[in-house]
Amino acid sequence: MKVERPVSVDVFLDEYSRDDVIAKYLNDTAGAGIAHALHHVYGPVYDDVVHRVIAQRPRGHGFRVVEYGCGGGMNLVKMLDLFRRQNAAIALGVGADFSPRMIEAAREDVLPRLPAPLRERVQFAVAANESLASDLAKDLGTPTEELEKSFDVVVGVNTFRYCHRLRKDDDCARDIYRLLAPGGFSVMIDMNRGFPLFKSRVADVVRRRKPEEAYLPTLEEYTSPFRRAGMTIQASRNFCWFPHSAGPGLVSVLRVAAPALDMTLSRFAMRSLVIAQRPA
Repeated sequence: MKVERPVSVDVFLDEYSRDDVIAKYLNDTAGAGIAHALHHVYGPVYDDVVHRVIAQRPRGHGFRVVEYGCGGGMNLVKMLDLFRRQNAAIALGVGADFSPRMIEAAREDVLPRLPAPLRERVQFAVAANESLASDLAKDLGTPTEELEKSFDVVVGVNTFRYCHRLRKDDDCARDIYRLLAPGGFSVMIDMNRGFPLFKSRVADVVRRRKPEEAYLPTLEEYTSPFRRAGMTIQASRNFCWFPHSAGPGLVSVLRVAAPALDMTLSRFAMRSLVIAQRPA
């Protein structure tokens, strides 16, 4: 890893407590790009994981999902919806984020949209990626040992890079391993450093961020913490050409271009994907 020194989490907390940033992660104010990615790019990945974990569990099993770095909780809701489409019972869905303001906004945005039976099984908690298990236990009021080995899927989107910047990537991966039930899956999606056109690169220059505050891991750097934690790597690749903030016009153009880009330039795609499984 090439981050020379750890970064203070406060550098990022201020940003993810601002109303304009929070708005990027809520249903009514997020871009068309994230809606398309959720349904047509991330969705098939999640659906495959859902099918695989359902096949392992006994009939009547109540499934448990946690999204870390959840922002507005969109990926959590998508994952739970896929379980429901398979007539799988939901026991618990948890959205976790290090920003109290983000969690407050997610709770207000997501819960009223859910059907009543599911609403009662979804919770939001303030929890940092690097201390996920203990923070969840504290905010949910549940002993850590009761959370361990209890989740069928743990998902994180656009958040694991911060663990690298804080030099806490192994801590987060170990906590994900602790939370996963045997046979459970971790799905990690984050920015691919090989993609050359991220707007955030310009923003980082404008904000005069230090290199370690803007660091993007390689695909192997995203993958190796999960391997070191004891998980089996099921997929490690780059994919997705849709910016989360893209408008309808850009989404339409990219829908046409994406298949050709996937065939010829996949290593330069926008996102890195790592699917890891806790051995059964």
